[in-house]
Amino acid sequence: MMDDEILKLLRESPSAFLSGEEISRRLKVSRTAVWKRIQRLKGQGYGIKASTRSGYRLIQSPDLLTPSEIKPILKTQWIGKTIHHFHELDSTNSKAYQLALNGAKEGEVVIAEFQEKGRGRLGRKWSSPPFLNLYLSVILRPNISPHRASFITLMAAIAAADAIQKFSGLLPLIKWPNDILLRDRKIAGLLNEIHSEMDRIHFVILGIGVNLNMDHQIFSKEIRAVSTSLKIEMGQPISRKMFLRSLLLELEKWYSIFLKEDSEVILKAWRDRARIQGRQVKVTSFGKVLTGTAVEIDSDGALILETEDGKRTRVVAGDVEYKTKTEVL
Repeated sequence: MMDDEILKLLRESPSAFLSGEEISRRLKVSRTAVWKRIQRLKGQGYGIKASTRSGYRLIQSPDLLTPSEIKPILKTQWIGKTIHHFHELDSTNSKAYQLALNGAKEGEVVIAEFQEKGRGRLGRKWSSPPFLNLYLSVILRPNISPHRASFITLMAAIAAADAIQKFSGLLPLIKWPNDILLRDRKIAGLLNEIHSEMDRIHFVILGIGVNLNMDHQIFSKEIRAVSTSLKIEMGQPISRKMFLRSLLLELEKWYSIFLKEDSEVILKAWRDRARIQGRQVKVTSFGKVLTGTAVEIDSDGALILETEDGKRTRVVAGDVEYKTKTEVL
């Protein structure tokens, strides 16, 4: 894409001007075409200083999540080497699923600036206003049996929590199975979708949404009291591309650990970051409401709940609400 090539050339000599004639020569296009592309980039928020005698110099880049903005700062080995960027999508998970069916490789990432039909767990809508937050999906092709797929959710929650902590210095908690909280308010959520047979997984779509630059008034009234963003918690605007760099790096690290190590390593890391043991919870699972004390997460990632009558129940899927904000064990 010519826009990306022009940006690449301008970034090669950030303190010097590059003439339109040189750009046109190196890209084998007319100077008029270069001028039109420069105007297009300015319209997208790029600060490009133009001089009649000297040419062009890039002085500022917008906080877009395009490949040309993300790839130069990535520290990963393989995740994000191919980025599919869209200004608008129905859902990044839906697009990633389609790409995976058509042969997209492991580690390819789908990013949208805006989602028309962003989805959370249990069919809920994920609020996705444009140019504020992070909405992405990663294609994974783990060589594991389907019964281990639930650990991918736990692994991704660990990676998201660690990325938030390292980026902000704040201490997030994981709420079973895959929400990330700061001060008991939701800041991020994950939605995994699996394409598999009885004995093998074809691919997993790992969807992640993180509230980065939302203000209180932007959240809908229904979720305002239970939601937050990094901007709210840190008191300053957040660079989405720098947070994305941190998130993909943590995801690559923990995915590698997941593939190489025993599941107990993932469980221990998850438990350390969830601190759910002893917490009073209400769980809605398959239309049934249970209340009691969270005992632990078992070896399959299911929640063990001790109900008020003293019985222990194994919950494999559901929605958890914390009944109090007291310290957990």
